[in-house]
Amino acid sequence: MAEKSDNTLVGGHIVGDGIPNDGTGVLKLDPWLEPFKDALKRRYAKAQEWIKKIDATEGGLDKFSKGTEKFGIRALDDGTIVYREWAPNAIQASLIGDFNHWDRSSHKMKKDEFGVFEITIPPTADGRPAIPHNTKVKITLELPTGEWVDRLPAWIKYVTQDLSVSPAYDARFWNPPASERYVFKHQRPKRPVSLRIYEAHVGISSPELRVTTYKEFTKNMLPRIKGLGYNAIQLMAIMEHAYYASFGYQINSFFAASSRYGEPEDLKELVDTAHSLGLVVLLDVVHSHASKNVLDGLNQFDGTDHQYFHEGGRGRHDLWDSRLFNYGHHEVMRFLLSNLRFWMDEYGFDGFRFDGVTSMLYFHHGIGTGFSGGYHEYFGADVDEEALVYLMLANEMLHSLYPEVITVAEDVSGMPALCLPLSLGGVGFDYRLAMAIPDMWIKILKEKKDEDWDIGNICWTLTNRRYGEKTIAYAESHDQALVGDKTLMMHLCDAELYTNMSVLAPLTPVIDRGMALHKMIRLLTHGLGGEGWLNFEGNEFGHPEWLDFPREGNQNSFWYARRQLNLTEDPLLRYQFLNNFDRSMNLCEQKYGWLHAPQAYISLKHEGDKVIVFERAGLVFVFNFHPTNSFTDYRIGVEVPGTYRIVLDSDTKEHGGFSRLNPETKFFTEPLEWNGRKNCTHVYAPCRTAFVLALESTL
Repeated sequence: MAEKSDNTLVGGHIVGDGIPNDGTGVLKLDPWLEPFKDALKRRYAKAQEWIKKIDATEGGLDKFSKGTEKFGIRALDDGTIVYREWAPNAIQASLIGDFNHWDRSSHKMKKDEFGVFEITIPPTADGRPAIPHNTKVKITLELPTGEWVDRLPAWIKYVTQDLSVSPAYDARFWNPPASERYVFKHQRPKRPVSLRIYEAHVGISSPELRVTTYKEFTKNMLPRIKGLGYNAIQLMAIMEHAYYASFGYQINSFFAASSRYGEPEDLKELVDTAHSLGLVVLLDVVHSHASKNVLDGLNQFDGTDHQYFHEGGRGRHDLWDSRLFNYGHHEVMRFLLSNLRFWMDEYGFDGFRFDGVTSMLYFHHGIGTGFSGGYHEYFGADVDEEALVYLMLANEMLHSLYPEVITVAEDVSGMPALCLPLSLGGVGFDYRLAMAIPDMWIKILKEKKDEDWDIGNICWTLTNRRYGEKTIAYAESHDQALVGDKTLMMHLCDAELYTNMSVLAPLTPVIDRGMALHKMIRLLTHGLGGEGWLNFEGNEFGHPEWLDFPREGNQNSFWYARRQLNLTEDPLLRYQFLNNFDRSMNLCEQKYGWLHAPQAYISLKHEGDKVIVFERAGLVFVFNFHPTNSFTDYRIGVEVPGTYRIVLDSDTKEHGGFSRLNPETKFFTEPLEWNGRKNCTHVYAPCRTAFVLALESTL
């Protein structure tokens, strides 16, 4: 199967014949991996073993990953209900709920030799399912100790919480009549060649002091995201999580879309509407760990601590206070692969951002470990090869069944071959997140004066990525929006964001610097940092407040659990200018496609002048980070001769600048070699300004 993996684009070239089929194909791209070829072969062989085993025992990955057709509570077309649940440690089990008045003796289940309990419930006399739609259900299990425990079905598709009664969730049988089911009307868009992702959290997507709904997000946010020039949305906190303030990272029901924002049909409408706008939708999937909740989670489901998870210390994450999956177990593999299939098929998602990949890849989970980049760190005894092989299978399954799927890995370690296909010995992701970039920007803003910025080091960090593996760049992460940290704009302007962002007030040096550097940092990261771009909701316009979800420590307030998107619509506030620049930047990329162009050629990194010049996708990018010095008749190198014009300028009035550059200026090249380029031209580079030049013929 892996030899035919569809995702075999490497460095822009199709991988042809002559590639060994033992997992060492990656050596052709990175010869430094030669000492570790045995480890590459072993990983590849383990993945192939799984594929062969699944082919032999389950009829292949396609069938195996359709676990929802076997497990969970299913209503057949004739109204019959079939329920199956894997609980090997339990002695006996019953399905209970509103439908049978919670009577343990009324609907007993049969157990097979694999530890799977099953029951078939015929329809009522008038042909309706015996369990009414949206009514509460549970499975009750007798343990070897004689104790009976109640659990939410592991594959349940809808759970609700009533905090006035209990923080524990109730499972509900979601089976709406045909007239109430959402029917998808639009095809999935093609995978974008340049990925511009808007990362969003449905619940915070309103200025109001409450949880925003799927329907409101569909109506208000989707047009906004489209209008800003993004072509992809990454939705956080969709998989049901017990605690709102966990930001969606403590999952208790893996197949349930969070009921905080509305019903499952509303999420389907959201995804379908996004597709109608040409937006692909990625799900932030959490397979790195699970909530340790017992009453409404997977933990101790059948009375043991090792059903879905490793037992003892290996099954617990000390920092996250959560449970860790046993990726080597057949039924866990079925559960997780089927979970991915379910979100693709049931809700129409277009791919996934896999959370916490570093934690999965290593036994130390990245805790207290700094990665130097030495290859021994990626192939030693610290690597959890069971988790690694699960990720290989997940990517292989997804790319084989959905040729347009997009998978993104959140990995801070820099694991080689993470974003190469299984056929080469890779893990199979399409992109990795450039996690070092936001860390760099925060470190610079915290520790360096503007005149001390190390231009060379900035460029090195922005371009330091593995050949042939695609990276998504971002200037700041969602974590920096949380209490206790600061976004770029908060670092740059701090308290003045509350007092001096009105156009009626004089432009202070702090706000002037903050707005200029916010635009420049984002454009430099966008242009140099990767093959994709990511922005977290609100950061595009310098959102003035952090995120803090309702909790005991803040009197359960929603004040900080919202986004003040209205700030960009007030003509008297400067936030509109940053919002405008974000749109201009994305639309410029949309036209010229620098994200899917080969990596940039940097012709100038001038430490004294604080000037950076690079070329990518036929464009010339010029940045002057100097706090006070503007440069006239500044000679820059240009590879392709011709007449150039400005196509993006951070200093226009529309972008909150001073309009120091004339948009009508034509820049003529002369055939004089300069900074390693065949031609040169002269530009005016005002201080703290960035602009982009394109050949006049492309306008």
